Amino acid sequence: MEREHDPDAHALEPTGESWPTERVAVYTFWIGNNLPYVAAFPGAGWRGRVGCRPMAPPWPTTPPSAAERAAYADAEPRSFWLDALPPRDGDAALVGRTDADLCIVGGGFTGLWAALHAKRDDPGRDVVVLEAETAGFGASGRNGGFLVASLTHGLANGIARFADEMETLERLGLENFAGLRDDLVRYAIDCELEPTGELTALLEPHEEASIEEEAALLRRFGHVVELLDGPAMRAEVASPTYRAGIWDRTGAGLVHPGKLAAGLREAALRAGVRIHEHTRAETLADADGGVELLTPAGRVRARRVLLATSAFPPLLRAIRRYVAPVYDYVLVSEPLSAAQRAAIGWRRRQGIGDAGNQFHYYRLTADHRILWGGWDAVYRFGGPVGPRQDEHEATFATLSQHFFTTFPQLAGLRFTHRWGGAIDTCSRFSVFFGTAHHGRVAYAAGYTGLGVGATRFGARVALDLLDGRETEATRLRYVRRKPVPFPPEPLRSAAIQLTRNRLAAADRDAGRRGAWLRTLDRLGLGFDS
Repeated sequence: MEREHDPDAHALEPTGESWPTERVAVYTFWIGNNLPYVAAFPGAGWRGRVGCRPMAPPWPTTPPSAAERAAYADAEPRSFWLDALPPRDGDAALVGRTDADLCIVGGGFTGLWAALHAKRDDPGRDVVVLEAETAGFGASGRNGGFLVASLTHGLANGIARFADEMETLERLGLENFAGLRDDLVRYAIDCELEPTGELTALLEPHEEASIEEEAALLRRFGHVVELLDGPAMRAEVASPTYRAGIWDRTGAGLVHPGKLAAGLREAALRAGVRIHEHTRAETLADADGGVELLTPAGRVRARRVLLATSAFPPLLRAIRRYVAPVYDYVLVSEPLSAAQRAAIGWRRRQGIGDAGNQFHYYRLTADHRILWGGWDAVYRFGGPVGPRQDEHEATFATLSQHFFTTFPQLAGLRFTHRWGGAIDTCSRFSVFFGTAHHGRVAYAAGYTGLGVGATRFGARVALDLLDGRETEATRLRYVRRKPVPFPPEPLRSAAIQLTRNRLAAADRDAGRRGAWLRTLDRLGLGFDS
């Protein structure tokens, strides 16, 4: 990196922005194929706007540097969200036999919301939750904390699959979003909710070319949208990679997912739900008009069972056909200093995602850290889920490299946490439902990385299916039909790896989807995280 002080800020006038005459620091950053970015950041006492001029495609093609690897070398291999929670005594593991009206398997968002819905419907209902680890241990405590109203992984995906139901699905999604916010008040859950909207960063010319079309689609469904050209986008958040942006202010915000899971657990306990942590449900079988679940040290006899196991191995083999456990990885930085915060702007604290097939998502935390995740979606042969998969050096290195490409002014920043988590990916990118064992078992799975808000809806629908309650939602084809299943191994692994390769190729080829991706589109198959 070359650095020079330029006392005359007029050198930056080609960006189209106005600059003060005070001194600014001008940097040239060499990335990728020795292609430069030029950026300017404020010096001491500078009060103007921050701006950058993009000059090349953003992501380096060279290996991550020693400095980029060193930035996360000492990071704690644990979710920042879970690490930030105060220590507590675990809920006792199940020992012996117990009976219940409803047994929920899984103590993440879906399971905890289902428990609360069930007790609100009938306060006298005896509800027990079995959690193999601790509440919120899985995807619920490892995500980015992006709270989005969409039930269909975005409008375009929803229209491609449920065009005739999209008006209803969008309305139900926004009602669920509003209901979730109301429940945070009802149950006194402080999860650092920030209704910031969602900011999409456009990094490539072909993404910028479709900005009006994307905005028109959002507005068609009632979203309040602000389009940002390059200078306006870089004034929001100072990165030399940005060409433009779309700020969707409707039905989107940020939460602390660890605090949300902890708050849901506490609310469920107050409502009389029995929670057994460190209690893995191992088998499920019919038993005298109900269902019996066996655990390592006990058993539950329940009238009804709701499965909420996300990407973990399901008790019903049929679910495995539809879910591919895909690993996503995350870095979280140390808190930014006041000078570092000034250098990047980001005063309105939006959650950000870039628009490629391979994408990053990133956000600020309450204590001014940056969470940075995404890019690689790692599937391993057979779909294993466990602690060994939580580390992936190659992905952490790439994430660090891309972070400093996006925010070169933060060179020297360290990461304090790194982790991975399994996403319950399905081929339609949105939750699906089903029942089994003569209607006494129901499940919701396949949120595909967009479950912080949708799990509340998924829990409600699964509970309604279990109780035989017909609603506007349960009548939808969205609920009644399942996604196209993934093929068995070894075809599953081969197809997913080929699809990942072709998605990356499409990003390199101005978004053009080749024959393989077009075939998957026609078949209703997909792969995302």
